[in-house]
Amino acid sequence: MYMFLFGTMPYVLVAIAVVGVFWRFNYNRFSWSSQSSEFLENKVLFFGSFPWHYGIILILLGHIIGLIIPGGLLWWNSVPVRLYILELTGLSLGFLAFFGLLALIYRRLTNVRVKALTNSWDVIILIILLIQVITGLGNSIFFRWGSNWYAASAVPWMWSLFSFNPDTTYVASLPLNTKVHIFNALIFIAFIPFSRLAHFVTINPIKYLSRPYQVVRWYRRGGSTTNVVQYK
Repeated sequence: MYMFLFGTMPYVLVAIAVVGVFWRFNYNRFSWSSQSSEFLENKVLFFGSFPWHYGIILILLGHIIGLIIPGGLLWWNSVPVRLYILELTGLSLGFLAFFGLLALIYRRLTNVRVKALTNSWDVIILIILLIQVITGLGNSIFFRWGSNWYAASAVPWMWSLFSFNPDTTYVASLPLNTKVHIFNALIFIAFIPFSRLAHFVTINPIKYLSRPYQVVRWYRRGGSTTNVVQYK
């Protein structure tokens, strides 16, 4: 069972993501958009988007650093004070992301205009993200010193996947909550090409900074127009 879920399925789910991105970019390119709903409502969006993005990006960055230099992470945690600081920081960022995600879900469920633009993929992705954040918080709250066993167990498992020699014994010893957290992340990766999140895989920061302004026009009754708000 473990070999199937954590030794075979990671390759299957990542392959689905890669093929899906290729297919959508080449054969359904006009849907390649974030379909921004900022113009429909931006007050709740502000209070949801900022904590969500800052929280989740910093958490993801911490995971990446631990993946690249697990020895450095274990060295940092060898001093109790530094371990406490890291764990509390991760927990705080988790709650920040959780608050932002709840605000975004509330906005999508309660705002009529935003809800009209919501499709089934949006709902699926929000459920997956909610599971991911809740299980991540569960790891921090109920299973102490998660950064240590992340470096000692999860990271070796991931590197075994990269070397095409999956060793699921590392995952077998982890709590059920953590296994759900890991497998849910793989499902999220597989679903990216089929959601509005597909657009971020083509982000080009240099092109974004140099692109021309977008002119937004509001149409009045009677045919006249009022211009002139410009957005990057």
